[in-house]
Amino acid sequence: MELVGTRVTRTAFDHQVRISFTDQAPGGRTRIEGELVIETPFTLTDASGHQALMTPGTGPSLAPLLGLFAKVVTETEVTGHGTLSLGFDDGTRLSVDPDPHYESWNLTGSGIDPVLVGPGGETDWQH
Repeated sequence: MELVGTRVTRTAFDHQVRISFTDQAPGGRTRIEGELVIETPFTLTDASGHQALMTPGTGPSLAPLLGLFAKVVTETEVTGHGTLSLGFDDGTRLSVDPDPHYESWNLTGSGIDPVLVGPGGETDWQH
């Protein structure tokens, strides 16, 4: 996944969680501009190992996500039927599992391949 090296440039919450990522190429041109939309509960683990279950649409309980602003993605992994794991330069980790009934997450933008994990997950991953 192309997000390694991108920086979190925006977080937004409503009934979904949206995290925007950007990376500049040499010369100032935008190399990647992407948005991750999370629609189901997910886990945020801070650098000390404290895990918090985050649920989109729950307002102030999503405040820990604000700490991702300006962090750099250092690791991305998609496993199984669509479990997304992102690692950040401060040691924070974000993990989203597929949901049996709902679309769990999707990634769109320029400079990246779009990904959509629908109900029950996906089985045709291209690595």
